Amino acid sequence: MPPERITDRDVLAGDAYASATHLAARQDLYSWQQPRYDLPAIVLDQITGATGVVVDVGCGNGRYLRRLRDARNDLIVVGLDISTGILRDLEPPVLVADAQFLPLQTSAASVVLTMHMLYHLADIDAGLIEVQRILRADGVLIASTNARDDKTELDQLWSAAAADVLGVAEGPHRISLSARFSLDDAPAILGRHFAHVDLIELPGTITVTIPEPVLAHLGSYRSWVADTEVPFDETLQRTHERLTDHIQTHGAFHINCRSGILICRSLAARHQPQSIID
Repeated sequence: MPPERITDRDVLAGDAYASATHLAARQDLYSWQQPRYDLPAIVLDQITGATGVVVDVGCGNGRYLRRLRDARNDLIVVGLDISTGILRDLEPPVLVADAQFLPLQTSAASVVLTMHMLYHLADIDAGLIEVQRILRADGVLIASTNARDDKTELDQLWSAAAADVLGVAEGPHRISLSARFSLDDAPAILGRHFAHVDLIELPGTITVTIPEPVLAHLGSYRSWVADTEVPFDETLQRTHERLTDHIQTHGAFHINCRSGILICRSLAARHQPQSIID
């Protein structure tokens, strides 16, 4: 897949995140994972001392916004996303914004979230500089992503199905969004901008006994397949057939997951703003 499609503003604001449908399909696969992780609760545990403003950059369907607002009504929790469509059903304050040009004052926030979204930035370092700018001196960035070996079973399944469709010995792997900002590389990338980076690893195993959650997850990547050599619908159908056969033979399909949350703090001092929105 051409890497520029992962960062293309029109793709991101258009079909990929025009609504919550595709994102929800990717999130729903984790309901089959053990152990289950309450990610918003992990975030809340990390921000017990936060005051003032929390900014969720790339807030998507508002999974973190809702929990933070419910649990911490003393905070102002602001959601930002590049897609107008995905923000449509979220409670304000929410803003349409590009993460590389945040519409917030310097030192406006005590916490910034960038959960599974930094890989969508054409210039990740530019985005992190913007995050630094809007954070207070004692602020914290919380980021998340997947490792390079996350869900390799899906890679193998998709590759085998694509090989069948293309009539070749080995097909290309599935689309990986997090490859541009993997958990393996993230501490070093974040360490260029923050004095302290701590990692909370979240390993697990997804076990499905029906094919539908996997097919919905893989189908949610449709927006990224333009200009690739793999016929998407035919490969998804062949994946369905292969997965159904596997479950009938073995009783279940297992997917090993490795993701993580990164807690980043800086020692740089900044002045406090008079307002938060430029």
